[in-house]
Amino acid sequence: MITIGTVVLGTVITRFLPFIIFSADKPTPSYIQFLGNALPPAVFGLLVIYSLRDISFSSGSHGIPELISIGLIIIVHYWKKNMFLSIASGTICYMLIIQFISF
Repeated sequence: MITIGTVVLGTVITRFLPFIIFSADKPTPSYIQFLGNALPPAVFGLLVIYSLRDISFSSGSHGIPELISIGLIIIVHYWKKNMFLSIASGTICYMLIIQFISF
């Protein structure tokens, strides 16, 4: 019960605290706006690096499924401008390649 209460309290605090600190009457500080613009691409960059860190280009499939999937993600994203669609298509492509094609 203490753990659940702590998690609930932490969630409530992190959800409501920004609205208490940054009211609608005052403009949002420039450093918060900067963080709002800079952090999402940084998080996706970290996810890409984390996902590709164990690829060996000298053995196994030589990273071919990963590179094909990344290429598809880039093409779909520039074509449709839809992040969900591009990530889903890249994930499905990767899973199909590693399940049905052997390198």
